[in-house]
Amino acid sequence: MKNISTYIASALLVGSLMVSCESTELDLTQDPNFLTPEQASPDFFLTSIQEDFARQIDGDATGDPNDNFQTGGNVTGDGFSILGSELTRLMPLNSRDYRSAYQDIDTDDEWDNAYRGILFDIRLMTATAEEAGLTRHVGIGQFIEAYTLVTLVDFFGDVPYTEALQAPEILNPTLDSGESVYAAALSLLNQAIVNFTNTTASVPPVDYFYNNDYSKWVNAANTLKLKIYVQTRLVDPSAAASFNAIINSGNYIMDTADDFDWFWPGTSASQPDVRHPNFGINYASAGASHYTSNWLSYLMDTSDDPRLRYYFYRQTLDVPGQDGFPPDEELLTCSLQTPPAHYVSGGFTFCALPNGYWGRDHGDDEGGPPDGLLKTTFGVYPAGGRFDDDSFAAIAQGNDPLSFGAGGVGITPILDAFMVDFWRAEMALAAGDPGTASTHLENALTKQIAKAQSFVANDAGADLSFEPTSGDVTAFIDATIAAFDGATGDDQWDILAEQYFVSHYGNGIETYNFYRRTGYPTTLQPNREPDPGAFIRSMYYPNQAVTSNPNITQKSDQTVQVFWDTNPASGFPFSN
Repeated sequence: MKNISTYIASALLVGSLMVSCESTELDLTQDPNFLTPEQASPDFFLTSIQEDFARQIDGDATGDPNDNFQTGGNVTGDGFSILGSELTRLMPLNSRDYRSAYQDIDTDDEWDNAYRGILFDIRLMTATAEEAGLTRHVGIGQFIEAYTLVTLVDFFGDVPYTEALQAPEILNPTLDSGESVYAAALSLLNQAIVNFTNTTASVPPVDYFYNNDYSKWVNAANTLKLKIYVQTRLVDPSAAASFNAIINSGNYIMDTADDFDWFWPGTSASQPDVRHPNFGINYASAGASHYTSNWLSYLMDTSDDPRLRYYFYRQTLDVPGQDGFPPDEELLTCSLQTPPAHYVSGGFTFCALPNGYWGRDHGDDEGGPPDGLLKTTFGVYPAGGRFDDDSFAAIAQGNDPLSFGAGGVGITPILDAFMVDFWRAEMALAAGDPGTASTHLENALTKQIAKAQSFVANDAGADLSFEPTSGDVTAFIDATIAAFDGATGDDQWDILAEQYFVSHYGNGIETYNFYRRTGYPTTLQPNREPDPGAFIRSMYYPNQAVTSNPNITQKSDQTVQVFWDTNPASGFPFSN
């Protein structure tokens, strides 16, 4: 199905998405492997749009030509979640200089997939669906368009919208203000809610998210509104009232069973690859590609976080330079290095961790040694890897099917009940009501920990005797809430923010937004470089957009703030 949408986009979109006209002068209409817009069914379009939407967030593991999702740049796997995760220590950033961490070419694919893939396909589908009275198709398209637009603004700032996707009439669309695009997203959500509740000629044969339960779609649309109101609370005096009105209505995602997640069914590595992208990249014959975050592992390990064994899988207990195991210059160069002075003075972990947690620091730009079958990798949640039951065995051994864990059966968490509880905690704390914030924080932890634990059922080979007990979970939540209740000011924000980050593992979009919105936590491991430059407040415009469209001028640097980020230009966020 992805071939259909990719053909249509390349044949018809032309210059409206900043692609040269010459590159699209191809006569593909006779190719029997592709459908023209006139031939394509709204059902097929919607199936493709939903998959594109998930990959826009979490990326593509293999560059599989059967799904034709564009990959590129320096970020393995792509997807906005990866970018946000690296900037907020959910995953390591491999640059000692923020200015050079991401170049304009690194987001060409995210931009291309959003415009030439998702949004263009929605335009084509909507025209046909409206004519046929397929209001549910239209509503789902409006919801996905709203989320995509909001995310484009969150990462780039002002983006094309009103003039985009109008070739050949408009080949070089101008930028719309981020604020106006957010307003357009809210309008789309209002329209979507109508289309989820009015009459329809038929429902989509494939609704990956809610299996055509449109009361859940209405709640998801309202939950996306909640996200918008939280993100605009610094610039919109009415945001809190709008947020509370939805909460008071009860029409939003309140229960984990109604979470808006993309489910990766796993098992297939090709045609197309339907495993979680982080599984596909790391559970390979050569072992893991990604590194885990030393900051995140250390925080969870030292606080007895019951989610640790679900999030990470340790392939070995023998980390160079730790627990009496000798340093190794080839496998872990920093095991023979002295920690930077600002790490020592700040009391931050450096290079490696005890107990087998072999990851990387924020800003570690060393090359990749032959450690793929040694370093810690993704666990059973959310990537569908292995539950850590002290097996300490290499992943993905062809002669041992159990070494593949859950086989990539995982999720991309997008809009979940626990997220709403965190937003409610943030809104309460910002309003000076820590008591109410504490209640919502407890609810958020209770829901998210239970959600993560449920994924162990996907790993048939897991030794469940290593699961934390219900008493362990209760003790952790009680200790966290007691610490929050006993703290004040920055310390309370730090506790909320740390748990926000840990709980949103798998969705770096939310942590990146929270970090720029609040500046917390102040406890994040800093970059290895003492002066890495100013933190990235928005991404460069993609190279293809700037070079092909004279109406887009490249930013002077990545310190340009999106419209809802009115925080200080320097010294913010608080950790660097």
